[in-house]
Amino acid sequence: MIVQWHGHSCFEFFDSMRVVVDPHDGRSIGLKAPNLKADVVLITHDHFDHNAVRVVRGDFKVIRGPGHYKVGKVDIRGFEAYHDKKSGALRGKVTMYHLTMDGIAMLHVGDLGHVLSEATVNKIGKVDILFIPVGGRYTVDGDEAYENVKLIKPKVVVPMHYSLPGLSLSLQPVDNFLSHFEEGKIIHVGNSIEFTKNDLPEDTTVWVFSL
Repeated sequence: MIVQWHGHSCFEFFDSMRVVVDPHDGRSIGLKAPNLKADVVLITHDHFDHNAVRVVRGDFKVIRGPGHYKVGKVDIRGFEAYHDKKSGALRGKVTMYHLTMDGIAMLHVGDLGHVLSEATVNKIGKVDILFIPVGGRYTVDGDEAYENVKLIKPKVVVPMHYSLPGLSLSLQPVDNFLSHFEEGKIIHVGNSIEFTKNDLPEDTTVWVFSL
């Protein structure tokens, strides 16, 4: 399994299939345009920095919204959540995607804006790798993201949607979120990482990607 970060909330997962989550076009948010090819594209919500399907190449299936989907060997479950702390009254809803590839369970929560309930966490089930925003303002901040990590208990957590050089959106840096973890639990992995299920740590570890 390979996971590659394309900045902001856009990730690409691939083994025998390629899954892209929340593509952006780069230009509209001040980042480099991503080079994306997919068999499946997951859109957590229809905001311009998360739904640029037009930049993705390939004959792919687009999934938008809650439900249970099976595309080839990829099992995908979408769960409803909110973009704010007022049940979507300010910014609407988002879909969190739980997908299983190569026996690895991953959860991408999109622009989650609140701390999840225990009932929702129990419904989602086991999570090996959690992708969660930490930049605040439009989403949970570093402290609230950490509250979600404690509830979900993933083996790996990947921060996203935070301040980056050139990013035109005003977000907080990743530092506040990282301050909740011991130095030995923070690993800088570069732009992408290749691994198997057996490579995953037992205790929650942070993978910090870079562009």
